[in-house]
Amino acid sequence: MWISRDVTLAARPRGFHLVTREVLEELPELRDLSAGLLHVHIRHTSASLTLNENASSDVRRDFETWFNAAVPESFGGWTHVFEGADDMPAHIKASLLGSSLTLPVRDGGLELGTWQGIYLCEHRDRGGSRSLVLTLFGE
Repeated sequence: MWISRDVTLAARPRGFHLVTREVLEELPELRDLSAGLLHVHIRHTSASLTLNENASSDVRRDFETWFNAAVPESFGGWTHVFEGADDMPAHIKASLLGSSLTLPVRDGGLELGTWQGIYLCEHRDRGGSRSLVLTLFGE
C-alpha cells in the first residue's frame, strides 16, 4: 500500500513543538500495516523536523535556547535580511536539522523509542501554517 497525503499544521510561535499525534491522526491506514515506512517532509526552508525526547518540555526549551545561541539573529554577517532578522537564521537552523524524517512502521504503529516524538521546529517568530507531505508505504 502506498499513501501520500498533504497536511497543514496550524501556525505556531518560534520553538520546538511535538506534532506526533497530529501526524498520526492524518493516517488511519497506518493501523492496517504490519511493516512499512512513513516519510514526513516539510515544504518550508525556515522550519524543520526532528525526532527527539517527547516527555519533558525542558528539552524543547533547551533546543530553542541552544539553536538561538548557535545561530544568532545578531550575527553581523547576514546579507539575506529582506524578510526580517529571523529569516536567515531560520534557514540555517532548518538546514542543520533537516526537512524530512523516515520512520519505521510495525504492527499498526510507528516503531519509535519510548521517549521519541516528531517535532515541528519553527524557526521564525511568525512562520505561519506549515505544510507536510506524508508518504506511507507498507503491507
